[in-house]
Amino acid sequence: MTDHAVGNEAAEHEELLRLPSLPPFDPADPVESAIISSLAGSWPRRAVVKRPEPDLDELFDPEKADYPAALIPFHDHDLFAELDDPVRRRILAWAWIAYNKNVMDVEQYVVNPGFRLLSQDAFGTGLGDTLTVATMQAMVDEQYHTLMHLNASALTRRRRAWDLPERRLPYGPTVRRHHAAVDAAGTPREAALVSLAFTTVAETSISSYLGLMAEDEDVQPVNRATVVLHRRDEYCHSSIAGELLKLVFERLDGDDRRVLLTGLADGLEAFRSNDFATWAAVLDHENVPGADTIVADAAHDAGRQRLVQDCSAIRRLCDDLGVTDEVPYEWS
Repeated sequence: MTDHAVGNEAAEHEELLRLPSLPPFDPADPVESAIISSLAGSWPRRAVVKRPEPDLDELFDPEKADYPAALIPFHDHDLFAELDDPVRRRILAWAWIAYNKNVMDVEQYVVNPGFRLLSQDAFGTGLGDTLTVATMQAMVDEQYHTLMHLNASALTRRRRAWDLPERRLPYGPTVRRHHAAVDAAGTPREAALVSLAFTTVAETSISSYLGLMAEDEDVQPVNRATVVLHRRDEYCHSSIAGELLKLVFERLDGDDRRVLLTGLADGLEAFRSNDFATWAAVLDHENVPGADTIVADAAHDAGRQRLVQDCSAIRRLCDDLGVTDEVPYEWS
């Protein structure tokens, strides 16, 4: 590479690093840099990189699994072990598509609605310019995260040449339970408090969900880099969400506080759980023999009902508020 080319590449990395809403990344990591460059180039308002977008297809390793087999709740079930390797590989690809769909759905239908309520001062807290800007910035970040995961799913479908349509999958537990809880709220204010509770759980706990794949170097490098980049942003979002909840909570009366704390418990139960409805849809789509038995056996095993084990961030938040014992949730 010529000195001129090296200089141009360094300048482009500096341009990317200055974009305020892109996840922080390591310019020396070719996979992370490619994802970020592609992301910037796909968003016309922020497409400051002038060279052609990097080809993520070249970074795709067809020999690596798309998702960690150990995260499948029935990975050691006898009927699953009997499946041919090509079928198991398709199920791992489906798992990655479902993982991305869940992230995108949580961002769009749980997180951003709560942030929108805060940005509109729905709780009468008077956030002021600094916190309002931080809230709006987080909402922009979530759109980038959605695009990152959509790109990753599209890459998997393209490189595997498999039809893995998200439309065949249901919403995940967090979105389903969020919708049900908001619909069941007695008043618009209660609905807003429930929405804020679910947003807080999601934003303080999603790092643990992303961490399920972040450390596994045996999976597809583009997939791993996608969750690593997303996770870096979420550390900041967790702090923002926690501080915003504290600000709102201080101004609530007893009844409103009970609604909010019940919403936190409801959100925790949903966010931590394995999504057996999605697994049933995947195995049904693949015509897996004994699918009902495989899913039922896993669903009835108490040790497999939770996917996310660490939600300590929300507990620390409740400890700070002095309300841990008031949250109707069995802490572990």
